[in-house]
Amino acid sequence: MDTKSNFSPAGRLEPSDIWSRDADEDLVCIDVHQETHDVKTFTFASTEGKRFAFEAGQYFLFDLDIEGEPESRCYSISSSPKRSNAFSVTVKRVADGKISNWLHDRLTVNAKVKANGPLGQFIRPNGRKYLFLSGGSGITPVMAMVRELADTCEPVDVVFMHAARTPKDLIFRDELASLAYRMKGLRLQFLPEVVTGETNWHGLTGRISAAYLQLAVPDIAERIVMCCGPAPFMAAARTIAAELGVPQSNYIEESFDAAVIDTPDIPIVDQPATRTFQVEFSKQGRKIEIGGEQTVLSCAKKAGVKLASSCSNGVCGTCKSKLVSGSVEMNHNGGIRQREIDAGLFLPCCSKPLSDLVVDR
Repeated sequence: MDTKSNFSPAGRLEPSDIWSRDADEDLVCIDVHQETHDVKTFTFASTEGKRFAFEAGQYFLFDLDIEGEPESRCYSISSSPKRSNAFSVTVKRVADGKISNWLHDRLTVNAKVKANGPLGQFIRPNGRKYLFLSGGSGITPVMAMVRELADTCEPVDVVFMHAARTPKDLIFRDELASLAYRMKGLRLQFLPEVVTGETNWHGLTGRISAAYLQLAVPDIAERIVMCCGPAPFMAAARTIAAELGVPQSNYIEESFDAAVIDTPDIPIVDQPATRTFQVEFSKQGRKIEIGGEQTVLSCAKKAGVKLASSCSNGVCGTCKSKLVSGSVEMNHNGGIRQREIDAGLFLPCCSKPLSDLVVDR
């Protein structure tokens, strides 16, 4: 594979040499690395030798064909944006996770995949003092930020607190220790819940709490907090940060949780009832009633219809589905491309019915 890019005489990349999120091109896997017993990092390059322009904290939406079924999942970029010839995503194997198990078991070097990106707004604002809070595989976007800071030698004050189930589940543990040795402004705090498998652990254990963060980061109120992890972890972090004086504007979080629950549709007082429509999910043999002011995804979840989803606001594209018949009002935020809309796809999370629908799900 030719991975060379053409540069202008001034040494700058031409626009045609940069990967476009709207490009209909393949990515090729160029490396698979085992991070922990159940976490792997997959590195991808453009088959056309193009460079990637992204910001630390963003993600790619992967469109995969698994056993003849289209599947989409979002994975945060874990590599530094300063290394633009390729990018990496780091994936934890989930016990019943169809996508993560397929990636771990089937995706190998030289395999080609489709992806859309970069996407997302979980981006580090300008500042000098940060607290990076991560739980489990939520470490990936903030790891990209640390790697970027290491590449740029930017003078910052960063406390990186990472929580995991056990010491062996601490992703990037050795690399972070090496970075902290070289980066004078980086201070690490590892917090395993239990010490199974490493009885000589010398640090604290347990879950994040106000007492722990007050001890570990006494100046937390002066820092910009970037948080990513499972929903319960982030809910706790959000509450604790507020209790310890972190301004709401300085608390920034990211989450892609397949179990995310949509915000309920709020009825408008004293308005006439809206028309309801029937929505059929053909593969599941389910039919539900949806009001014209409700999204397809929110009602489907309430009715127990299985639909993969992550962001629930039209950004990630995880819930992308085929609309067999009917029409919708869709207000997306970049999670679907025009050619996909032209092909009959839509995002249930940000679509309200304009007629009865049949969805290929």
